[in-house]
Amino acid sequence: MLGWWLIGLAALVIAFAAMSVRVVREYERLIIFRVGKLRGGPHGPGLVLIIPIIETTRRVSMRIVTMPIQSQGIITRDNVSVDIAAVAYYRVSDPVKSVVAIENVAAAINQIAQTTLRAVVGRHTLDESLSQTETINEDLRKILDVQTEAWGVTVTIVELRDIQLPDTMKRAMAKEAEAEREKRAKIIAAEGEALAANRLADASDVMIEHPIALQLRTLQTMVEIAVDKNSTVLFPAPLLSTIQELGAFLERQGKIDGDGRQNLPSALKTPGPAG
Repeated sequence: MLGWWLIGLAALVIAFAAMSVRVVREYERLIIFRVGKLRGGPHGPGLVLIIPIIETTRRVSMRIVTMPIQSQGIITRDNVSVDIAAVAYYRVSDPVKSVVAIENVAAAINQIAQTTLRAVVGRHTLDESLSQTETINEDLRKILDVQTEAWGVTVTIVELRDIQLPDTMKRAMAKEAEAEREKRAKIIAAEGEALAANRLADASDVMIEHPIALQLRTLQTMVEIAVDKNSTVLFPAPLLSTIQELGAFLERQGKIDGDGRQNLPSALKTPGPAG
């Protein structure tokens, strides 16, 4: 009979010891309440001993939590209706406050994040919401971080994840982008025409000083036209006037012999008067 009592006592001791031991992981902290009163600060990680029945515990994760913020229907400052979804990252910085100061940290942050998202985006126009997402993200993070500080929570990142526009607004933005592209194309074409006109003006000045350059350009144009060899081109060329202009050009260059006549090849000299 005594043996059974000893076996029962040993089983009771083992059960009591098992109920008194808590294993706390590296990323967790244990909050202990003794008869409803907080017992010190957070405990762990490692092996933590408690008094069964008299003490109760709450585990708090210290890891970063990813919390999606569901899509919100928001009216921007320029009266455009958009649906915006976001995502927030937060972690518990004070385990005691996260248990004592608020009942459910995740639900509270989710609700306050939705309200803050509508308030912040509503202060911006549609163009600002699309182009200044980094500024909006930082404003959201700062506001949420201030509000959740009393709960022992730190909001690390808030990002706008998706912005849904009405179909009519998408078409209007597409037309605006197309018009902007056309404007740029016309400006570039006009700048090209201006540069081409300047180069042609420079070329005309050169041809005025050197008339032979115009004749050479004419011959080059004829060669370019005749490349395909599928057409016959009749191009009048004032040959005699070209020879005279060549002589005048060489005279202007100072290549004159002793008797005042141009020292030209015999094929290019103009015949003098008879006798």
